Amino acid sequence: AKKAWIDAEAAAGVREIEVGSFVSAKLLPQLADTAQLVAHALTIPNLTVAVLVPNTKGGEAAIAAGVHKITVPFSASETHSLKNVRKDHAAMLDQIAAIAALVAAQPEGRRPHFEVGLSTAFGCTIEGPVAEDQVVRLAEQTIAAGVAEVCLSDTTGYANPAQVRRLVRAVKAAV
Repeated sequence: AKKAWIDAEAAAGVREIEVGSFVSAKLLPQLADTAQLVAHALTIPNLTVAVLVPNTKGGEAAIAAGVHKITVPFSASETHSLKNVRKDHAAMLDQIAAIAALVAAQPEGRRPHFEVGLSTAFGCTIEGPVAEDQVVRLAEQTIAAGVAEVCLSDTTGYANPAQVRRLVRAVKAAV
């Protein structure tokens, strides 16, 4: 069913699909088939095959599978990060730097695009508002750690147009 969904999305013209996440099968058994989904998706012409990875082990698996794009979710809310991936900001930055090193070690032309999705950038269900200067600082730190791109995620649906405009401009100016 997952392969059929990927095929249908690609046939509809979607050019990039996040096909799964390389996470522990013990934690999320429904994602244990990510490597097989990547292999299938890589057979579709002109499709950018993306995956989510929460840590270095996931990064290693993604690179071994041959993905085109790796995204690490990084919660701007430290409380959310601790609940979601059991790591504080310093530990996540260490993981991001380690994955960046893995990507950089790949031969030219085989390096996946590496991005960080700053989740809870516009607010957190646990902490409430997240300071915009904290989001900017984390964006700067992830770029310094070796990522190519930082995305801002409205994980909780709290963002408003003025906040999005302000935060995007602030992050863009910083990185």
